[in-house]
Amino acid sequence: MKFVTFEVKNGGEIRSGWLRENLIIDMNRVSGGKLPSSLLDFLEDSEKNLALARLINESEIDKKFTLQFDEVRILAPLPRPNSIRDFYAFEEHVKTARKKRGLDVIPEWYEIPVFYFTNHLAVIGPNELVEIPKGCKWMDYELEIACVIGKKGKDIPVDKADDYIFGYTIMNDWSARDIQKKEMMVGLGPAKGKDFATSIGPYLVTKDELEPYRDGKSYQLEMKAKVNGKTISYGNLESIYYSFGQMIERASESVYLHPGDVIGSGTVGTGCILELGPEVHPWLQSGDIVELEITSLGILRNQVK
Repeated sequence: MKFVTFEVKNGGEIRSGWLRENLIIDMNRVSGGKLPSSLLDFLEDSEKNLALARLINESEIDKKFTLQFDEVRILAPLPRPNSIRDFYAFEEHVKTARKKRGLDVIPEWYEIPVFYFTNHLAVIGPNELVEIPKGCKWMDYELEIACVIGKKGKDIPVDKADDYIFGYTIMNDWSARDIQKKEMMVGLGPAKGKDFATSIGPYLVTKDELEPYRDGKSYQLEMKAKVNGKTISYGNLESIYYSFGQMIERASESVYLHPGDVIGSGTVGTGCILELGPEVHPWLQSGDIVELEITSLGILRNQVK
């Protein structure tokens, strides 16, 4: 199933539901209030709620509980997730990005999957404008996939991690590279270079929908990025070095993960201008349209302002 959060155009209400063919099903109303109107609340009891949603979806649904896409504005599936941990899990990205700075991959990268926390209150959805931060000249996108946690857990082993994943979505970890470069010289990690915006969406896809693409510890999912209609990044989730299971094991070590926590993969190889180089494509400018596309997860489109 594909879950969405949307704003009703004629009423301003923000609600959630799922897609059925070319319609949006309002999950709270179609269930007679048994399902919440917020996807974040839905995840608090995801197993029970998903079972009910599937049961309803298999039945005939009255048109009064459906919405056309032109009646709503699609938002990020989780406009205010509990947290966002963004990992650094693709070896090609790590090698290339560090080589651009005259650095080798440090041995520790191969020992543990590492992440940073980004601003979970600066999430934006599809078709929203992304404002270039003040003083930024090197604006960049990052082509990523993220999983969303569906139940609470601590010290989760790799072989049990899939039980804690509700689904997957596309993620764009926008980056002000010149600001990031300066602040990371201090050695603490990205802060204001990443603080201003993270896009997720357009929907949250339940993990069962990706099973046809399963390939060992990962999935065969093509990942592409276009700027102004031109494809400049291309990769595949199958190339990931650390699996989501390994990321979840690391993230949950000595701490609880909660429903609605977002775990980002980090950038796929070639998935940003930093890797490609501004000689291949210039840094993003006001008016540029960035589209990230991943097999079965849709297209996440934003315009830079």
